[in-house]
Amino acid sequence: MTEGTTGGSCPVLPSRGRVRPLAQASITDGFWAARQAVNGTATLAHCESWMERLGWLANFDRVADGTTSPDRPGWPFSDSEVYKLLEALAWERGRTGDPEAEVAIKRLTARVARAQDPDGYLGTCFGHGEQRPRYSDLEGGHELYNIGHLLQAAVARLRTAGEDDLVRVARRAADHVCRTFGADGLPKICGHPEIEVGLAEFGRALGEERYVEQARLFLERRGHGTLRDIPLGRAYFQDDVPIREAEVWRGHAVRALYLTAAAVDVAVERGDDELLRAVERQWERSVARRTYITGGMGSRHQDEGFGEDWELPPDRAYCETCAGVASIMVSWRLYLATADVRYTDLIERTLYNIIATSPSPDGRAFFYANPLHQRVPGKPTDGTEVSPRAEGGTRAAWFDVSCCPTNVARTLASLGGYLATADDDGLQIHQYAPCAISVELPDGRRMAVDVETGYPETGTIHVRIAADEPLPWTLALRVPAWAVGARLISDGRAQPVDPGMVEVRRAFRAGEVITLELPMAPRFTRPDPRVDAIRGCVAVERGPEVLCVESRDLPDPGGLDALTIDPLFAPRAEPGGVRIRGRLPAYADRPWPYPTATTPVENAEWFDVPLRPYHSWAHRGPSSMRIWLPASPPPEGEQRA
Repeated sequence: MTEGTTGGSCPVLPSRGRVRPLAQASITDGFWAARQAVNGTATLAHCESWMERLGWLANFDRVADGTTSPDRPGWPFSDSEVYKLLEALAWERGRTGDPEAEVAIKRLTARVARAQDPDGYLGTCFGHGEQRPRYSDLEGGHELYNIGHLLQAAVARLRTAGEDDLVRVARRAADHVCRTFGADGLPKICGHPEIEVGLAEFGRALGEERYVEQARLFLERRGHGTLRDIPLGRAYFQDDVPIREAEVWRGHAVRALYLTAAAVDVAVERGDDELLRAVERQWERSVARRTYITGGMGSRHQDEGFGEDWELPPDRAYCETCAGVASIMVSWRLYLATADVRYTDLIERTLYNIIATSPSPDGRAFFYANPLHQRVPGKPTDGTEVSPRAEGGTRAAWFDVSCCPTNVARTLASLGGYLATADDDGLQIHQYAPCAISVELPDGRRMAVDVETGYPETGTIHVRIAADEPLPWTLALRVPAWAVGARLISDGRAQPVDPGMVEVRRAFRAGEVITLELPMAPRFTRPDPRVDAIRGCVAVERGPEVLCVESRDLPDPGGLDALTIDPLFAPRAEPGGVRIRGRLPAYADRPWPYPTATTPVENAEWFDVPLRPYHSWAHRGPSSMRIWLPASPPPEGEQRA
């Protein structure tokens, strides 16, 4: 096992693991740098302005002033949005040194700190004036959930700037939680997991074992019917089966994934191999049977949750953006513990097709849900109203439940922490973006590289050695699972490489370039036939991006649901995008939708169908869209050209 280090801009920093994350990785250009820039210059201020406008920030002022009431604005979990914004600001300040981010952190921290009770309790919805008593609604009150996000914000601040008022506020809150819910306290849990992952990482950041122990206590209590039953069942908040016994993720997707992230943290810190194996088992089945091609998780709207195995309808996909964030949290922790490349493969898929999809190009509107088939164009929004619905087909400036904008913001601000890892013999690069990476190994060997690439537009990745090191070390590059036919060029020689990690080990000199070439030709993807909602359909992928058809690109924008694809005509890349062969048959209306045989009124001509990256859909305005396309080759004898 490789021992961890302290400090740096790492969202996750275990004390041990097969590999350790790197704080010294900064994205310098390209796809993700552009999104980080928009996040820093637009999204963070956008989030704060909405929380100010809606009174979510003023909730803290009212507690401090003694003027709060039971009808405070916002849901019980609105405090958590302030904490996620603080976390995003802390990572952003650490990433760029932005003085405005520093000012915002101090401004928000001061308001939060004034609302903290003398015993460390911090919350604006319970326990003050005529409000309900503290912890009187653990099923839906989100008090501990909110504190979990406060602790994660404090971790970001601690690792980028050191201990300050925010960290001290979080420490008092964590101490209060340990006193109230420790081994001799209330044997209770929160309906929405999050306190567990917050405590575990805060404990690691401070070297406070008792916080990790409290996270373990919360984990072990869950799954025994501790929470009151509800119509959706205790599986909704993972209180139906102990986490060690569960075979698959179920219930509310974000809750399940936050809980799982904490389970990995505790398993690693405690050396609990049984718990780690349980999580690996759940990941494997959930990814194999309950995950969308986009990496999205959660197929049911009624509980924002996982469906049964193979229940993956494209038009009713929920795929909450926050579940994408939480999926990355889980997979990254599992990779650090095991060095299994499957986990970073899923991270890449989720980054490009969930995280990149949610925000608008200007960073001021977001998707909450991410369906794979939009049947009716959404209604245009003017950016001035709160959306009451999580779905709708257009990005909204803000939501009644607005957890996703701040979750995207903190993920983008900390994205450099997910690029690369190190072990005792070298450096591993997982996500490809123009970036600078440096690290010193425990034995004093120094490694520094610059990555140059146009990925994902192109599949060529140049890794330029930036510093001499006379002793050999190992450079490892991830070859994605889809990249069959990749090549590695090193020391003037080219060789084919298989998906997985490809390694080059030698004494490198500054200026050397190792090149990885990934095949970027678009490709058809077919579903497992047990996913009956899309049986007989195909999707198109190019590199890490899932592609889609938008109604705006069809000769008949209203005919998207009639579109049929010729699966024998391979997708092709052309200037301006990818095209496939399809047609739009016209069907006769009938008084009953189940005739013995359905025959098109006319077999329309085949034409070239443009495809776009799914993450860019609805950028041009409301449209209908679909990823999975019915495939039907022409009848025998019909001209295909």
